[in-house]
Amino acid sequence: MYQALYRKYRPQTFDEVVGQASVTQTLKAQLISGKLSHAYLFTGSRGTGKTSCAKILAKAVNCLHLIDGNPCNHCAACRSIDSGSCMDVLEIDAASNNGVDNVRALRDDAIYAPAEVKKRVYIIDEVHMLSISAFNALLKIIEEPPEHLLFILATTELHKVPATILSRCQRFSFKRLLPEDIAKRINYVAYQEGIDLTPEAANLLARLADGALRDGMSLLDQCAASAIGTVDAEKVYDCLGLAGSRRAAELLGYVAAHDTKAALALFSEQYAGGKDIAAMLDELVSLCRDLLILRTAPKTGSGLLTGVCTDAEYKQLYPRFTAAELLRLTKLLQETASGFNRSANRRIDAELCLMQMCDPQLDLDAQAINARLSRVEQQLAAGVRPVQLQPLAETAAPAPSEPEAAPQPASPPKPRVLPDELPVGFWAELIEKVTPQLDPAEAGFFSTKPDAVLRPVWKDDTLLLCAETEFTRQMADTQTVRQAVSTAAEALLHTPIRVRVVCSPKRDEGSDKFEELLLFAKKHPNIINIKT
Repeated sequence: MYQALYRKYRPQTFDEVVGQASVTQTLKAQLISGKLSHAYLFTGSRGTGKTSCAKILAKAVNCLHLIDGNPCNHCAACRSIDSGSCMDVLEIDAASNNGVDNVRALRDDAIYAPAEVKKRVYIIDEVHMLSISAFNALLKIIEEPPEHLLFILATTELHKVPATILSRCQRFSFKRLLPEDIAKRINYVAYQEGIDLTPEAANLLARLADGALRDGMSLLDQCAASAIGTVDAEKVYDCLGLAGSRRAAELLGYVAAHDTKAALALFSEQYAGGKDIAAMLDELVSLCRDLLILRTAPKTGSGLLTGVCTDAEYKQLYPRFTAAELLRLTKLLQETASGFNRSANRRIDAELCLMQMCDPQLDLDAQAINARLSRVEQQLAAGVRPVQLQPLAETAAPAPSEPEAAPQPASPPKPRVLPDELPVGFWAELIEKVTPQLDPAEAGFFSTKPDAVLRPVWKDDTLLLCAETEFTRQMADTQTVRQAVSTAAEALLHTPIRVRVVCSPKRDEGSDKFEELLLFAKKHPNIINIKT
């Protein structure tokens, strides 16, 4: 039966553990001196060797022929533990045995002396999954265990482990592995398995492993099984559904040139080829992060790069962006990728993200405006006149084939000649011209009868249409009515006319005579004396 590479090449001694020298040296020194603790806590991210070191430590404390702190792997105890037949070394998954009853059963069995080896060892993986009551039940036996008992706890989330447990264990922190160390181990396994692996592919797998050796071994296993012949970087990209460094650099180059059409075309090509959208955005995020480091620390930041692109591609891309633009692109990509879990269509989200990346004018938040301003400042500092982007709907006019004629000087405007009063019959002629241009509701306002709704009044240079009530004024005061009246009046008077609709109630004859009497009394107080 085929065995996965990460299981087949699991370290069997402390010397074979990759990248954790500080942990393995301390454990070897304790084994040689015999100063072992009763409880150990291994913490760190996935794939860094926590479980492997726990199994090696379980073998070493029971090994009959210890070699410089490493188990010999040949004695009866080592062979029994390796085969999994030793009843005194138990590996427990806390995720599926997290109840208080499981811990009580463990505590009841732990008091018995080992039957085959020197020490009974309990390896509790993912210990942070235990419930609070289970931790409380485990607390006493971890604090004062029997002489033959050893606990090894492993977790990826240290903050979930109670402080009472932490204080009773020796804690060892496993760090993420460097890409160089992962690449060396991958090359060794590929040589042992007869896999034709190129150095570029090994470095790519080490980078994709993200500090976890087990992930790198699993990726190597997947690529070796699906590829025929030499496993190079292109086959790794095809097998894992990644766009590739050249495609990511090309796509970001289109973003720098604000070429939305080419960026969408390249994205559509990668999508049709089966590339994973989330993986493409992740590559763009890593590339933007590397370019930002080169932009802010060009001399000392080369050692912090993830290696998404070659050195030539880095040198070609990073001068084309400002730091503010790279910050904006990174934030936009991260927000788009984080919304994939609740998105109905990832492709649309990614395409909208590319459009905003290529055209900063589509994004009006403060960070986008800051990115545009930083670009202008950079161009001004370099002595380059900023190029004004044309609207999308406008196109450049073609060059004229013949020289254009010199523009003629504009003739002075003709002076307006306004009448002192409206001519006789003006209102009737105006109504005759205006009525066909209006709908029946609006035409009903115009009439020559004495009880007409609107009355014409000529004041200065404006034709006033006087309505009796405010309601009538609001109904008649429309753009259509004013435009039609203005056009008809201009045709009749042969000069531009302004039109306004105002509210001016009629006054009856009695009120007019009373006002005339008051005016006469004020002028002749010696004839008529009016007391106010």
